[in-house]
Amino acid sequence: MKFIVSSSYLLKKLQVLGGIINNNNTLPILDNFLFELNGNSLKVSASDLESTVTSMLDVESSEEGSVCIPARLLLDTLKTFPEQPLTFTVEDNNTIEISSNHGKYALAYADGAEFPSAVELKDPSSTIIQGDILATAISKTIFASGNDDLRPVMSGVFFQFGTDGLTFVATDAHKLVKYTREDVTASETAEFIMPKKPLNLLKSILLGSEDEVAVEYNDSNAKFSFDGTELICRLIDGKYPNYDAVIPKENPNKLTISRNQFLNSVRRVSIFSNKTTHQIRLKIAGAELNISAEDIDYSNKAEERLTCDYQGDDMQIGFNSRFLTEMLNNLTSDDVSLEMSLPNRAGILTPVDGLDEGEKVTMLVMPVMLNN
Repeated sequence: MKFIVSSSYLLKKLQVLGGIINNNNTLPILDNFLFELNGNSLKVSASDLESTVTSMLDVESSEEGSVCIPARLLLDTLKTFPEQPLTFTVEDNNTIEISSNHGKYALAYADGAEFPSAVELKDPSSTIIQGDILATAISKTIFASGNDDLRPVMSGVFFQFGTDGLTFVATDAHKLVKYTREDVTASETAEFIMPKKPLNLLKSILLGSEDEVAVEYNDSNAKFSFDGTELICRLIDGKYPNYDAVIPKENPNKLTISRNQFLNSVRRVSIFSNKTTHQIRLKIAGAELNISAEDIDYSNKAEERLTCDYQGDDMQIGFNSRFLTEMLNNLTSDDVSLEMSLPNRAGILTPVDGLDEGEKVTMLVMPVMLNN
C-alpha cells in the first residue's frame, strides 16, 4: 500500500489522536496508530482499550490495506518537517518508508489486524450539541471531579440529558459543580457518567468550535462524532449520588462581591494558612468581609478587609482556600454571589453576570470547622 499526504495536515490530526495513548501500555500494540487505507480516504485510530479515537483524512492513493505504525516515533518525526507532501510506502521487509523532499525514513510496522477493534454501540439514543457548548460544560465541571479509586462514580462527570435541558455535574464530596443548559435539549431523558480522560481530550479539541457534535450513548458506551473524528469510550458503571439532596435550599445570608478582588484576597491570605488544612476564615458583618488565616505552628497570620454587599445575619464560616480558589478561577463573571445558611452548611457560589441565555452554574463548597 502507498499514499501521499500533507505533513502538517497529518501531524495536526495525529496530535489529537495521540492524546489518548498511555505512556505505559500493557498491550504493546496500543503504542501504535492504526492506519486503514481505502482509496483516497485514510482512517487513523488510537486506543487505550477504554477509549478509541478515529479520524478520517484525505490522501492521494488508489490502494487499500491496514498497518500499525509506532505513534511516538511517527509524531516526533512529523514535528520536525516543514509543510510538504510525504509519501508512505509499505515495503516487503516489514517496514514502512516515509519519503520527504530531502530524505527517506523507515519504521517497522505491525499488522493492522492485531489492533483491537472499537466497540459498536447497539441501539443507542442520541442528541446533538454544539462543540463549544460541550467543551464549556466539560471545563466548568471536570475540575471538581474526584480522584478516589474507591468511589469510581465520583471520578467522572455526570451527564443528565432531558427534554427540558442538559445538566452536567461533578463532585469529590468537598466541592460540587452543577452546570445547566436550558437552550439545548435531548429528545429523551438519559443519564451516564463519563470518565475524565476522554473528556479532557474532547475539551481540548472542541473549545471554540462551531461544529455540531452528535452524541450517541447506551448503558455501557458513549460515542461523540464531529468533523470526521469519532471518540468512543466506555462509561463508568454505577449510580451517581443524589447531588440535589446536598444543595441547601434555604440560604438567607447572601454576599455579593467582585470576583477578582475576592479571588486575589483569598490567594494572598491563604499563603499564611496551615499547610495541611488550608483553612481560611470569612467573617461577615454589615458591608464588611474580613478574610483571615493563621498557621499557629509557625506564628504566621494574615487578615484582609473588603467591602461587599451583604444581606443576612453576621456570621463566621471557614473554607478550604484551595477549593475556593479553584472555583473562583473557573468562573468568568465580574461579580459572584456566595449564599450561606449556617457555618456548618455548604456555601453556594454562583456568577452574578457573564452567562449566556439559558446557562446556569451552581458551585457548592463544603465548610471546614473553625477552631475558635
